[in-house]
Amino acid sequence: MEHSKALRRIVIVGGGTAGWMAAALLATVLGRRIGITLVESEQIGTVGVGEATIPMIRLFNATLGLDEDEFVRETNGSFKLGIEFRDWVEPGHSYMHAFGPVGGPDLGLVHFWHHWVRERLAGRAGPLGDYVFNSVAGYAGRFMRPLPNAGDSPLGRIPYAFHFDAALYAKYLRRKAEALGVERVEGRIVDVPLRAADGFVEAVVLDGGRRVDGDLFLDCSGFRGLLIEDAVHAGYDDWSAHLPCNRAVAVPCASASPLTPYTRATARRAGWQWRIPLQHRTGNGYVFNSEAISEDEAIATLLANLDGEALAEPRPLRFVTGIRREPWKRNVVSLGLASGFLEPLESTSIHFIQSALARLLAHFPDAGFDAATTAKYNALTRFEYERCRDFLVLHYRANRRFGEPFWDALRNAEPPPALAEKIALFESHGRIHREADELFTETGWLQVMVGQGLMPKRAHPLADLHGAPSMAPMLDDVKRVLAAAAQAMPTHEAFLGRHCRSPDAVAVPFSSVSGASA
Repeated sequence: MEHSKALRRIVIVGGGTAGWMAAALLATVLGRRIGITLVESEQIGTVGVGEATIPMIRLFNATLGLDEDEFVRETNGSFKLGIEFRDWVEPGHSYMHAFGPVGGPDLGLVHFWHHWVRERLAGRAGPLGDYVFNSVAGYAGRFMRPLPNAGDSPLGRIPYAFHFDAALYAKYLRRKAEALGVERVEGRIVDVPLRAADGFVEAVVLDGGRRVDGDLFLDCSGFRGLLIEDAVHAGYDDWSAHLPCNRAVAVPCASASPLTPYTRATARRAGWQWRIPLQHRTGNGYVFNSEAISEDEAIATLLANLDGEALAEPRPLRFVTGIRREPWKRNVVSLGLASGFLEPLESTSIHFIQSALARLLAHFPDAGFDAATTAKYNALTRFEYERCRDFLVLHYRANRRFGEPFWDALRNAEPPPALAEKIALFESHGRIHREADELFTETGWLQVMVGQGLMPKRAHPLADLHGAPSMAPMLDDVKRVLAAAAQAMPTHEAFLGRHCRSPDAVAVPFSSVSGASA
């Protein structure tokens, strides 16, 4: 068999979450058949504020063979059942976009939620969150891993993700990657020589003169895009017209009890504030538009809305929402912030790294770098980013914060065409169509559309046939079952205390475990 075109060395430029996720996964999948070198400089900091995840991170960790309890302890982590959105519709309003299914079993060809729509329109059903198990359990402060052999019990279906310290996660993955043979090189890159014939990257040259050659280069250098932009000029599509926030200030604060098993995003006058509870501290930040308020105003608002004492000075960040026109160009593949940026409203930043790595493995090149493969990778990446962008725009567009210029403008802005189609389809009869492999499921779109105050004008015709009996008793049964199952779970703090309490955890009184086995 011909092996002359096989890749011999992969060079990862930049550490941080993206770099070490790439190094750990590639070393796990490829073994030592291809050399992997990661170049990073201790002089260059990482953004490292993306601390909330979505459930697919569990698949990534499982692929690496990580022990989940160890991983949570090592990263001061906690568990996450969803995201609470406060004040997005109007001040005082809140809802949760929770992981997992809505309600009970579907009836025939009609999804459960269509029956809920019918009964809700008739005034015979409670809020949607009453029928979403992770929402019920999250607001009750409960958590456990799903029980095996639980049958139809909600306790057998508990999708979850994590909050963790991104810097500690990178360090944890670095240990795993280096044990698998990844070579780490310390140094600041001062030159990127290109092949004269085709403009491919030949190597990176460090400030001490060392040259690191490679066949495939992964750019994990953050917003700068040291290779993907500075060297091969991939270009960047600016999406600020749809998502105008362009700044953030971030600050950790002291932990507060109880440790909630969900992320919180609270709307503010010119953007929104995140709250991410870790065992040793709470991560906070204010994402805002710099034309609507100043950085000083944003910092003052953030510091006035913390759970506890600030543990550091607020850290400013600047960004431009958008995507590289060619996330993969020539022999450079951009990952993480180097490939594009969407504000972390739905905790997608770390997932974009994971999904890009999965796409890269599915389209793994040889030294010939087939153009059709690169083009398909780029098309799939753009599709993922565009659909996620539309999901974020939905949160902003469906607001009733009247009289606030920032929110008024977003409510009246023209939505992307695919989003306008989704809203129209839902508002007619509650239909939701998930296209291809877009990240967010029908139940995700449902929870956010309903949570943001959108409701169908009429129920699905198959749920509202002439003479069809009321489904209110069935909805009441589902509500009772979910509430009872949630109360059978241990508290989030008790679960952490029993299984994966971090040695750095603040001494908050973890309550005793009660109810179901954890």
